[in-house]
Amino acid sequence: MTNKTEYGFWVKFAALCAVTFAILQIVIKLYAWFVTDASAMLASATDSLLDLAASFVNLVMLFIALRPADDNHKFGHGKAESLTGLFQSAFILASAILLILHGLEHVYNPPVIQQTHIGIWVTVIAFMLTLLLVTIQKKVLIKTNSIAIEADSLHYQSDLLLNGAVLLSLLATEYIWANVDGIFTVCVGFFLIYGALQILHKSIKQLMDHELNEDELALVKRAVSEHADTIGVHDIRSRQSGATRFIQFHLELDDHLSLYQAHQVGEDIRIVLEAKLAPCEIFIHHDPTSTVSKD
Repeated sequence: MTNKTEYGFWVKFAALCAVTFAILQIVIKLYAWFVTDASAMLASATDSLLDLAASFVNLVMLFIALRPADDNHKFGHGKAESLTGLFQSAFILASAILLILHGLEHVYNPPVIQQTHIGIWVTVIAFMLTLLLVTIQKKVLIKTNSIAIEADSLHYQSDLLLNGAVLLSLLATEYIWANVDGIFTVCVGFFLIYGALQILHKSIKQLMDHELNEDELALVKRAVSEHADTIGVHDIRSRQSGATRFIQFHLELDDHLSLYQAHQVGEDIRIVLEAKLAPCEIFIHHDPTSTVSKD
């Protein structure tokens, strides 16, 4: 993990690249749609428009989420990413429905696609641009391990499959069956609906302060149990806000430890957890073991 200054630079760089590449793809795909009248090209352009919206909002939210905690936001600004997810999912759902309706129209009344070779070349260019962007994002991930960039990268990896499918659709429509264009557009619409529901689910989980997963909670218990001076742990509570995990628990310690010793045990455990679950904030309450209920 890089320091905070380098982290901010690299995640913003990756987000700016995503916005720039999305704009380029929208321009060339809309041109190809106007020239060919291929529904699949419109579906691909719509997906790139959604990519632009998602990447632009992601860029803005990264600027907000990277801001330090202040007097009015003592836990930071990480939940801005979850609010963005709600907006994105609603936008994607509406666009997907429009695509499905457009695709059904082309299934029943398939258009004559003009200059298919232009659509094919545009799709190949879009595929190469997306491949370059994913490569950049992978290199940034190595430096930062940013959850936001990882999610964006997974989204663009799915676009590689989409662009490949558009290419197959254009070839099939030209040489096999004209209805393939409309059928493919309907499939893309349902694919977008599936993705939107996933975004919605993840956003609601974070906004509702859903507990961390079992593997992450197991790391907390293991870090406590492996320390020589701990007796137990209880009342573990956790949540995630943007990229930051917040974990609190009661640490059971021997009655006869000094305040300094108890504090040092907590610091040892905090350092271990922050190394394994970064970025995170750990809140530890120290309990003498004689005060802990055995029920």
